[in-house]
Amino acid sequence: MTLVNASNAMMKVLQDWGVKNVYGLPGGSFDSTMNALHDFRETIRYIGVRHEEVGALAAAAEAKLTGKIGVTFGSAGPGAVHLLNGLYDARHDHAPVLALIGQVATPLMNMDYFQELPENPIFADVAVYNRTVTTAEQLPDVIDTAIRHAYERRGVAVVVIPRDLGWTKITDGYISSANSYAQPEWTLGARIADVEKTLDLISAAARPIIYFGRGADGAAAELRELSELMQLPLMSTYLAKGILPDDYPGYMISTGRVSTKPGTDVGKSADLILFIGTNYEFGTAMFDPEASFIDVNLDATAIGARHATVLGIRADGPEFLRQLLAAARARECARENHAGWYLSALEDKRDWDSWIAAQSVDTRVPVRIPPVFAEINRIAAVDAVFGVDVGNINIETARFLHMTEQRTMTTSALYATMGYGLPASIAAALVYPERQVWSLSGDGGFAMVAQDLATQALYHLRIINIVLTNRSLGFIEGEQDDQGQPHSGVELMDIDFARVAEGFGVRGITARTIPELRSALAEALDATEPILIDVKVTDDRLLPTEIYPLRRGDRPDFDEFVARYEASALRPFAETLADHGVVIS
Repeated sequence: MTLVNASNAMMKVLQDWGVKNVYGLPGGSFDSTMNALHDFRETIRYIGVRHEEVGALAAAAEAKLTGKIGVTFGSAGPGAVHLLNGLYDARHDHAPVLALIGQVATPLMNMDYFQELPENPIFADVAVYNRTVTTAEQLPDVIDTAIRHAYERRGVAVVVIPRDLGWTKITDGYISSANSYAQPEWTLGARIADVEKTLDLISAAARPIIYFGRGADGAAAELRELSELMQLPLMSTYLAKGILPDDYPGYMISTGRVSTKPGTDVGKSADLILFIGTNYEFGTAMFDPEASFIDVNLDATAIGARHATVLGIRADGPEFLRQLLAAARARECARENHAGWYLSALEDKRDWDSWIAAQSVDTRVPVRIPPVFAEINRIAAVDAVFGVDVGNINIETARFLHMTEQRTMTTSALYATMGYGLPASIAAALVYPERQVWSLSGDGGFAMVAQDLATQALYHLRIINIVLTNRSLGFIEGEQDDQGQPHSGVELMDIDFARVAEGFGVRGITARTIPELRSALAEALDATEPILIDVKVTDDRLLPTEIYPLRRGDRPDFDEFVARYEASALRPFAETLADHGVVIS
């Protein structure tokens, strides 16, 4: 029987599972795996990053974009610890990721040796599977088992590999379980009685809505038809943006701080919220506390986790929506039940869209945010992929980035780590080389990972990096404003990111006006290598829709408030509701 290095046997397992990219930074404790990656370079690409955090975030993003296992590694000690931030992003967003961790050689373990750490306890919280290999023969089997756990439990699997074991010769006979493992394709439907009760509750409500998350992916047609048949406004989590196109009239987009005005208005005014496939973390704060909730989720632990429910249903989101639609058709549900409510929501959205359209032609300097996104929307490909950072960029993309069912957006959702956009764009460019890829960041988040522009350059990744420089941690600045605090610790120095990019081998352009931005984007469209556009934007805060009142009288300073945010063209939602005969308490 042929003998091979245990690390090569491990690589064959990764190959069986369809792994294409492995993100990491070499270290002495990981040299056997680097040797194996060299041997398997025709089928598995080693992507060398400049910081292990970026490798872990890229692996998480790849898993979120494709649904397939993402793989990252870090060498013993500091390399391993650097992975944690990216692995927590995968944990919180339920992305299957395999983390390979270097360790000192087995004779040196537990001897306080150079760079030795007790690594399993470090990863105990982040991982769904967490093992140290103790013999070379175990290595391929432990890797195979780890991948199964990552898929089945939708999380991070950690395997610690002592340095000497990867070099040890073992029999080349291990057969992985990749061909026999079947990921579940859930189509669990609801009980008919629960579907009928849902219809009863919707019909009895005065102002019902559907609020969906990623668990409704694949049900765009059902959402549209239910919205129109039963006159139900639709809203979603930020992460579910793109399941429906933003320009669908009945889709209010999102509520909360990362929101639109119609989303916030409708969310605050609804008296019945039908949650579909979401565990929205702000579910207790962003709706009327007197509203009723129906919670539909495949994950039983998420049902009722954020709010009290009048009905909890364990079911697959798209399957439940198909059942609900069939039942609504059979009942011939009348549109008139909620017509005034629905028409008010549509009008509120039209007013909002008109207001944004007017803002989008603003040419003042410093540059305003809406015209920046108007230019991005103008040239973004129909199937563009956006890696979105964390901070004000989430508010901006929620409101102004036009998503369709063909476009893809990924961000750090529940964990919300700054510095996500650039690593996500690296993963996107690798897994979708034929698609247009964008990295969208503020200056705060981008500065955390800017060194990995070098990774984009090294692998000739065609990425359009947009950095919106407002010289502030704007999201935190807004929180301080809302609390009546002084601005403390949020001011940033103005970095010349275009020159930084050039230093890393990436074409860099600074845009201080909309014509300059337009010219830079034209160059970006023709580029075959990564490019960075540093847009110097105003630090003026966007309209905080989460505190925009439903009625004028709800804010004694209403006139000053709307003047500050140039929002006098918008109407309080209670006035629109009153026009359609709908009264809210």
